[in-house]
Amino acid sequence: MSRDINTTRTAAATAAAGTGASNERTRRLTVAQALITFLSRQYTERDGRRQRLINATWGIFGHGNVAGIGQALVESGEEMRYLQGRNEQAMVHAAVGYARQSNRLSAHAVTTSIGPGATNLVTGAALATINRLPVLLLPGDTFATRPADPVLQQLELPTAGDVSVNDTLRPVSKYFDRITRPEALIPAALAAMRVLSDPAETGAVTLALPQDVQAEAYEWPEEFFAERVWRVRRQAPDPSELAEAVRLVREAGRPLLVAGGGVHHSAAEEALAAFADATGIPVASTQAGKGSLRHDHPCDVGGVGHTGTATADELARTADLVIGVGTRWSDFSTASATLFTNPAVRFLNINITGFDAHKLAAQPLVADARTALEALATGVGDHRVAPAYATEFSDDKERWEDRVEAAFTTEEELYHPTQAQVLGVLDALVTDEDIVINAAGSLPGELHKLWRTRSRDQYHVEYGYSCMGYEIPAAIGVQLAAPGRPVWALVGDGTYLMNPTEIVTAVQERLPLKLVILQNHGYASIGGLSASVGAEGFGTAYRFRAPDGTYTGAPLPVDLAANAASLGMRVIRARTIRDLYEAFAEARAADAPTCVYVETETADTMSGVPPAQAWWDVPVAEAATRTPAVRAREEYDRHVAARRRHL
Repeated sequence: MSRDINTTRTAAATAAAGTGASNERTRRLTVAQALITFLSRQYTERDGRRQRLINATWGIFGHGNVAGIGQALVESGEEMRYLQGRNEQAMVHAAVGYARQSNRLSAHAVTTSIGPGATNLVTGAALATINRLPVLLLPGDTFATRPADPVLQQLELPTAGDVSVNDTLRPVSKYFDRITRPEALIPAALAAMRVLSDPAETGAVTLALPQDVQAEAYEWPEEFFAERVWRVRRQAPDPSELAEAVRLVREAGRPLLVAGGGVHHSAAEEALAAFADATGIPVASTQAGKGSLRHDHPCDVGGVGHTGTATADELARTADLVIGVGTRWSDFSTASATLFTNPAVRFLNINITGFDAHKLAAQPLVADARTALEALATGVGDHRVAPAYATEFSDDKERWEDRVEAAFTTEEELYHPTQAQVLGVLDALVTDEDIVINAAGSLPGELHKLWRTRSRDQYHVEYGYSCMGYEIPAAIGVQLAAPGRPVWALVGDGTYLMNPTEIVTAVQERLPLKLVILQNHGYASIGGLSASVGAEGFGTAYRFRAPDGTYTGAPLPVDLAANAASLGMRVIRARTIRDLYEAFAEARAADAPTCVYVETETADTMSGVPPAQAWWDVPVAEAATRTPAVRAREEYDRHVAARRRHL
């Protein structure tokens, strides 16, 4: 439909014209049509580059959005791309994957019906907000005018008539509004765009849309639909904070920089490399920050924390200055506040948000990561770490690399390889074009320790929420943002069973993502954790129930490869390491969704990966009769004694 067909003038505007006052052009659209039109005209701009802020809308339709947003998408034609999902949570994961790959400069919207469709958004919204990634949620809501009360799928609270299930999205949204009147959409839509495009505030944004309001027509000011550019600022550091940061760096004898996800979001990788080259300061990385430096950069020392390398964790224990860049400092990164043991350690946090910059009683440097690193490099000048310190971590890095090689190396005819050996085969095949996606299970720990990241965006591990079922839909979002690049979703059987539905979407959209299913017949990661905390692996293996009531019988006869094939994927079964080399090469070259399926060591016999180099706090039963729990508590008390508050 032509934009001009619906352009009218209100009676007030006509009257104003007769008195010589300025005319206000308006357009008669439904609320849903107005919202989709508005979204199609929003842009972000950073460093002179402009892109659509909302580039597509995912949707599953039902009562609550089919006649509103659904009809509006039909009206919009090519202005707003529509993507069909199979599960509401998965649609949010796909949108998050897209936003992360797009450096948070472009995002997707997600529309659902009321009731179950809306509440299925909550997990995805929490993941987006925790990881500071933008996604616009448009759940349908019950009638604002209440012509019938209750309606299908409406939650009733005798004490509150204005609450719906969509209120569950409030605590996991960075901005929430319920549009109960057409004119309320204008300020709400503008506020939503402000939050989505603000690097310090972004996350899930929810506009709950009552189904009757979606279909209601209104005379909208034409200015509402004008193209609008939201400039993503690069906040400069405060001069006094910068001066103190320079002093700390110049006085430090054993500095360590920890790169977080903010380095990637800011596109600060080159600035970080230049800073490391100039100062010689070693750079460790969180899960979100891995790849901030290439694995073969002389200053890169790998992952830090519970899933980190021995090199990085030993540097952390002896560091007198820890420079955090764009990190939230989660417990995995700090080893539950037991990692940084030097009594004299100080923290310098570079972060776009004051909330994160002040963590660990740090000296804050509230600024954009790239801008701050460039300014810090200028201030530090020709100061470098001592040669002996550089030699120390370089030698340690070589020793760790030997352990990586040992974990990756295997015989070509080996059956049931370890997960690490599977990663070794993939590591030998990929180039800097490939993107590897994971989120949960034992794979994030192995990837953080072992993976050799070759490019700034190759390593995509979601570990803020560590959500099982993220990988497949996220790979779709990444593939949409990076067409032409090989995208690998790595999943264990536990994660696959949580959320395989978007395989159908990948097939439908003809997206050539590569799915790797590692079948180890159980929850391998939690099985290992369970054993370490005295729970004896209870309930973590996929086995038949034995006569004594425990799940210790034979492995379940589940064929995940057949399941993936039934959803439309081409599946390659690999039995040996030699098969894996051939299967991965074939999958990488494929132009359609392709799955490589391999049976690995079972969850109770996994081996080959260096153990955790630092602790993680999972409380152990303080009173128990079984020996494993008693011993685990003794070990727990020993670690807890090393915890410290950084003040």
